[in-house]
Amino acid sequence: MKKIIIFIAFLVAFQSASAQLFTKEKVANNIDNIDQKFLSWGYFLGFNQYDFKFNYNEDLEDILVDKDVFGFHLGLVGDMRINDYLNLRLEPGVFFATRNLNYNESYFDGMEFNDSDLLREVKSTYIHIPLLLKVSTKRINNFKPFIIGGISTALNLSSNEENPDDNSAGQFRMTKNTLFYEIGFGVDLYLLYFKFTPSIRGIFAMNDEIVRDADPNSPWTGNVAKMQTRGIFINFTFQ
Repeated sequence: MKKIIIFIAFLVAFQSASAQLFTKEKVANNIDNIDQKFLSWGYFLGFNQYDFKFNYNEDLEDILVDKDVFGFHLGLVGDMRINDYLNLRLEPGVFFATRNLNYNESYFDGMEFNDSDLLREVKSTYIHIPLLLKVSTKRINNFKPFIIGGISTALNLSSNEENPDDNSAGQFRMTKNTLFYEIGFGVDLYLLYFKFTPSIRGIFAMNDEIVRDADPNSPWTGNVAKMQTRGIFINFTFQ
């Protein structure tokens, strides 16, 4: 259902812009000069899908992460113009995400367990702060494609890192702070009164995020050598 909502949002956005994208009409003067400002501001909102990449100590069944769970995010944009093709951007935002981890029964070999032990719901609320370099092409009429990339840090407000309870009490724990690198692409659409930018970005954690249980042979964390977040952002930016 959420994939359908995202598709409809893209469709509506492009239909609203189509009257100006491929015409020869001159855009309004305020939009003509927007890219010449040294500093500009805006906001964004969108959808996200977070995942985990696992490395294992032993070759057991993979821990599966549900792929159909989407989250929501919103934030602000600060843009500094370097030249006609390069911009430095700061995009702090709040990201809400849920990941469902499904464990195989083989992790509990010789142990008593119930169905709830095979599932861990990981809810995360991130304060996400990326520093990005945006590399654009020359503006063509009313649109300008670009690629974007950089590094970011995130504070996970729902990490449970300092919680004394672990998975034996039903608490899955992660580190509070994570470093990422990010890369993506998008297009600036110059509408009558503002610039609208749909984009897609991938993020990849650089550090191990799992907080291991007290029991070194824990079925939930004992076989995990490294756990790192990765994800996809679909952003809609307004400037």
